[in-house]
Amino acid sequence: MNDQKQCYFCTSNIKIVNYKDPEMLKKFLGAQAKILPRKQTDLCAKHQRSLAQAIKRARFLALLPYIAQ
Repeated sequence: MNDQKQCYFCTSNIKIVNYKDPEMLKKFLGAQAKILPRKQTDLCAKHQRSLAQAIKRARFLALLPYIAQ
């Protein structure tokens, strides 16, 4: 039963999720600009937490929207 998907950041060998890259972060936002849950993003717990923090920082700096338009 080894059909789990791999974490995007682990397989891409990305150590730190950068909040300054909004195009990459947009892949993990839903249609309403909400952060997608782990079951949909297929990230490991460590990277899901750092992704959420990076998205929140990018929103604060107006790099990403809080809500969809």
